[in-house]
Amino acid sequence: MTLKYIPQRPPFVMIGEVVAADERHTQTTFTIAADNVLTNNGYFTEGGLIENMAQTAGAGTGYMAIHNNKPMPMGYIAMLKNVIITALPRVNDTIKTEVTFEQVLLNFHLVKGKVMNGDKEIASCEFKIFVNPEKPADK
Repeated sequence: MTLKYIPQRPPFVMIGEVVAADERHTQTTFTIAADNVLTNNGYFTEGGLIENMAQTAGAGTGYMAIHNNKPMPMGYIAMLKNVIITALPRVNDTIKTEVTFEQVLLNFHLVKGKVMNGDKEIASCEFKIFVNPEKPADK
């Protein structure tokens, strides 16, 4: 159940299944529904793709916290860099997202993300996430 790994709740959940997660990598899948709040004219928006990558990173952090018997921390996007979006997926497409935690500096996680639609990479970016271990995520 993905919802136990992220603080977001419907209608703002932009990931489906957590396929894999460890200290450095997280993979999720997500099937885009027609009623998703980040769709427009039958396509998942640029903002939806970025949120999908961020929630994938959050799911990895939440997964590791829960499996290490720690509270799930709250995280915030602090910076986006090198955002590349080459295509928007359509409603009913299933995208696969992978994030790699490149480095942790104090409470900042440097992360690279990419989104695949079938065998085509459609989006990527680098981002910095501020993780506040003192403030557990509300569920």
